[in-house]
Amino acid sequence: MVISKEALLSLTKGVYLPQEEMLEVGRKKGKLYIGIPKEISYQENRVPLVPDAVALLVNCGHRVVIETNAGQAANFQDNDYSEAGAEIAYTAEEVYKADMIVKIAPPTIHEVEMMQQKQTLFSALQFSTQPDEFIRRLTAKKINAIAVDWITDEQGIFPAVRAMGEIAGGTSILIAAEYLSNTNNGMGALLGGVAGISPSEVIIIGAGTVGEFAARAAIGLGAHVKVFDNSTSRLRRLQNSLGARIFTSVIQPKVLAKHLKSADVVIGALRSQKGRSPVIVSEDMVSDMKVGAVIVDVSIDQGGIFETSEVTNHSKPVFRKHGVIHYCVPNIPSRVSRTASYAFSNMFSQILINMGDEGGIEGLLRKDSGVRNGVYIYNGVLTNEFLAETFGLPYKDINLLMAMF
Repeated sequence: MVISKEALLSLTKGVYLPQEEMLEVGRKKGKLYIGIPKEISYQENRVPLVPDAVALLVNCGHRVVIETNAGQAANFQDNDYSEAGAEIAYTAEEVYKADMIVKIAPPTIHEVEMMQQKQTLFSALQFSTQPDEFIRRLTAKKINAIAVDWITDEQGIFPAVRAMGEIAGGTSILIAAEYLSNTNNGMGALLGGVAGISPSEVIIIGAGTVGEFAARAAIGLGAHVKVFDNSTSRLRRLQNSLGARIFTSVIQPKVLAKHLKSADVVIGALRSQKGRSPVIVSEDMVSDMKVGAVIVDVSIDQGGIFETSEVTNHSKPVFRKHGVIHYCVPNIPSRVSRTASYAFSNMFSQILINMGDEGGIEGLLRKDSGVRNGVYIYNGVLTNEFLAETFGLPYKDINLLMAMF
């Protein structure tokens, strides 16, 4: 069959005209409804989102409601939040109507009662302090619960734990400096040293994040620093990160006892992966220390590494035993609540923005393995094996659940 020239032109007419471009259909962004309740845990002074972060979230199209005076302990006023675009709620019940609750301390049983079905919760977990009923009530409401202290970043580091460790380490040295002074009935010594006078001696037990930043602060003040840890690799890494050759030693009781006798300050910075921190310093070792020396037990939230440690609080932070001043406050970052709030806010704000970009919690969890690592309840199903063993409850792996839902 022969097609004429005229017929061919009619068939191809318009082929070479400009055509509409087929663009990729982007993922629909979700608008989040975020609630920030006032912390009611004892002496919890931090707030999860600072006004600058709230302004960023609101500008991205999200809705933020915050309970009145929620940021007051960190010196953020309601006016700061309202100007950033947040709504001020005057009861906790109003805040708990939000789709998502963001807070620092884990919720109490009373707060869990105010939560809505299938709500999303970001908070610390602190499972060792939680009653059985806590987990059961969260699962009954089919909550998506994410522990901020278990979230990891691209390098596998726990950013919340690291940030609070950095703050606690640096602050512990400043606390010790306060209690060495006459102002707080200390021995009247300057932490550090001046020309012609021997520098103060600081012993740090633990070469993790807290120990590293305590060492940095002490060295910056001119103190003579000694670090003890059971891991030679951590000690080696500490020296490399400090860029200085300092005294390091594995924990040998006789060696440690010898150096404790001349110490002006001892920082307890060892943490246990599970359960209680090991007791490293016996009461006999403490009794041989200088009168007026200062112990700051940063590990007290896990039971403490000094046999003489007893939990104190920000109102009455110290006690004396064998003439040695003991500072055993569990939540040291709350002492510098504004700085700690900014650290939390930097992490929370980025997670929430990513969540909005991914269309909600499900999209975020599918894409972000670091946030997924922090999930301990998903749609009411317990996903943490350690919690399941602790409370005698069934659990399912979060990756399996993500494939099912």
